[in-house]
Amino acid sequence: MSEKPRTTWLKVIGPGILVAATGVGAGDLATGAFSGNALGVAVLWAVLVGAFLKFVLTEGLTRWQLATGDTLLEGCVTHFGILVQIVFILYLVLWSFFVGTALLSACGVTANAMLPMSGDPATGKIVYGILHGLAAAALVWWGGYRLFEKAMSVCIAIMFVTVVVTSVQLVSDWQAVIKGLVWPTIPELASEGLELTGEGLDWTIALIGGVGGTVTILCYGYWIREEGRFGGEFLKTCRIDLATGYVMTAIFGIGMVIIGSTIEVDAKGVQLIVSIADQLQDRLGAAGRWAFLIGGWGAVTSSLLGYCQSIPYLYTDYTGMMLAKYGGRERQPVSTQSTIYRATLMILATVPMVGLWVSFREVQKLYAIIGAAFMPLLAAALLFLNGSRRLVGEDHRNKPWTTVILYLTLIFFLVAGGLHVYKTTKAQRHGEKKQASENRNETTSSNGSQTPVWEPNSAKLRFASPDLCLVSFRVHQQPAKQSFVNVRSEAGASERGEVRGKT
Repeated sequence: MSEKPRTTWLKVIGPGILVAATGVGAGDLATGAFSGNALGVAVLWAVLVGAFLKFVLTEGLTRWQLATGDTLLEGCVTHFGILVQIVFILYLVLWSFFVGTALLSACGVTANAMLPMSGDPATGKIVYGILHGLAAAALVWWGGYRLFEKAMSVCIAIMFVTVVVTSVQLVSDWQAVIKGLVWPTIPELASEGLELTGEGLDWTIALIGGVGGTVTILCYGYWIREEGRFGGEFLKTCRIDLATGYVMTAIFGIGMVIIGSTIEVDAKGVQLIVSIADQLQDRLGAAGRWAFLIGGWGAVTSSLLGYCQSIPYLYTDYTGMMLAKYGGRERQPVSTQSTIYRATLMILATVPMVGLWVSFREVQKLYAIIGAAFMPLLAAALLFLNGSRRLVGEDHRNKPWTTVILYLTLIFFLVAGGLHVYKTTKAQRHGEKKQASENRNETTSSNGSQTPVWEPNSAKLRFASPDLCLVSFRVHQQPAKQSFVNVRSEAGASERGEVRGKT
């Protein structure tokens, strides 16, 4: 699997670049842009915190591998039993499919925006998505690790330069940017008090958790094997390597928050990159639009390449362990030339293409909840495995500050998941109460006690009521769905509801 070590700069920071290029994709673009649009540059510090937490986690799995010679996946399968073996492979299959579909869609939409293939954007997305998937598989199949590494370096250079240059041109208040980096604040909390379901806290948590990759973190161990790094003497090199990668990740995230803070982010999903580029054209001209499209394309394409090259490592490693453990076969080293690796590569590059035609909105929502469990599980695994002197030795055992940070990471992601569940539950209850109220109001209206008259041009709702000669309330105009509310009767009728308006 490994080749003769090189002595170039790419040897030192190569795997770190791969971590940055693979981890930064459409999700980071969206999270950074939406957070910046919602809260401005005051939350830039959250990007630094998120990148630092990912650095600690990746450094931990690197320490384990250099100390024991086993990947973190091998350590978990060996020490955590059959339950982890089953849960991991089920999770990995789901993760692979949905992430593959998202990346193919993002590549298709971005490419079609640059070079429209037909009058129908949906068709262009499908065609370009398929072409990107096949091209990525071909590059990994025939080019191997070395060509993959060079291609990723080019992609991350494109996305890094374009996002940084674009964000610098858009900055109008550097003092606010610097303050946002060094002074932790959450705007919604500062203005609304400790409201746990406030928009500010939600987006800050999303920004911290969304920086960098998730499952792809595990693949760093296979990349350093490709570079010939075996043994504890390479730990310092790996730390420099990882620091470089996550600094680049943080700078990219900061740039996206700044860009999002200067425009209206109204699109969702894979259309977000195109929407941002179109708005940048008004600010920076056609050159700004094209620069961001190319940078966005570089981001999602590098993630797709990283996905196709790295995730087969996990399937190959897992399959080899299962065959050795339960099938009595000799354990084979992980190799990009193996039949399992190449078969997995083709499956990962093609099967998710089904998602280019089908909507998986509800299933993706469930997957997002399941996927949020990965980071705390990784932190818990590192606390156990690297906390044992027997397993890793005294030199590679977790230091006190590392243990504290891992516990904080574990707590953070558990709390974030809890807040997400709390907010979702509260929103559902609110929706049920609102629906019940609307049903009561419609019943009241149908009984003739109040006859609502809608005036679209004036955005007013007039009530002809036995108790009121004429009452007019200004409401939000919603042509698709008009909600009628009960009012207080000036004749002393009981209070039935509240609206904001003028009589």
